[in-house]
Amino acid sequence: MTPSHPAKTGVLPIADVQASTDLRRIPINKVGIKDIRHPIRVRDRSGGEQHTVATFSMYVDLPHNFKGTHMSRFVEILNHYEREITVESFKEMLVEITERLGARSGHIEMRFPYFISKKAPVSGVHSMLDYDVTFVGQRKDNQNSLRIKIVVPVTSLCPCSKKISDYGAHNQRSHVTVDCRTRGFVWLEELIDVVEQEASCELYGLLKRPDEKYVTERAYDNPKFVEDMVRDIAVKFNADERIRAYAVESENFESIHNHSAYAMVERDKDTHAS
Repeated sequence: MTPSHPAKTGVLPIADVQASTDLRRIPINKVGIKDIRHPIRVRDRSGGEQHTVATFSMYVDLPHNFKGTHMSRFVEILNHYEREITVESFKEMLVEITERLGARSGHIEMRFPYFISKKAPVSGVHSMLDYDVTFVGQRKDNQNSLRIKIVVPVTSLCPCSKKISDYGAHNQRSHVTVDCRTRGFVWLEELIDVVEQEASCELYGLLKRPDEKYVTERAYDNPKFVEDMVRDIAVKFNADERIRAYAVESENFESIHNHSAYAMVERDKDTHAS
């Protein structure tokens, strides 16, 4: 059968539209891919590793004279890092996206669920509890910075309610968010431990009746305002030289109001030495 079009004798070059010149002279601060899911492996303090799925957002800056960036290269770089994700490999990824895309700055966010096996305080039954973890990396002027953000669910019990009531006190579930920059190695579990120790009581995935009695009484004996929690955690972070900057937020989902109680404290030790 005779073909309906002439046979191609060679492959024509494909135009690189992204690399073409843009005449508007407007640089772009961040351009890249957002919310792509990818499997990762993360080490835990017990000596094992967790297989989980992370959501990545990866950006670089774009000079005013280029029309676009090469989006596919972000995905190529992400697929190259099939090995365990560590602080070091995360920094390597930052270097690679800036170099391969010819950028001056790069930004990566990696958000994933992190699980810890917890033992109930009385019965000793084991269950898993999940925590929302985010690594945020920035590369600028050939320098890397990395922040670790963790959302820790806890229980808080109102000191005022306990003081003024003849019996009982209102309590609620709270989310404490820690966002910190570290120098030296810090386990995720270490940051989580600090938050849970300073709450009225920590949470568990599974409780038997003796455990429920314990956590109820533990919270009652350890009342905390939202202000108390952020201050107490800040005291611990101030004493830890590995933590160079932090922001601690607590949101109490009030059980007797249709609003949340909120407090936040932040400090950069490298900027403010006192």
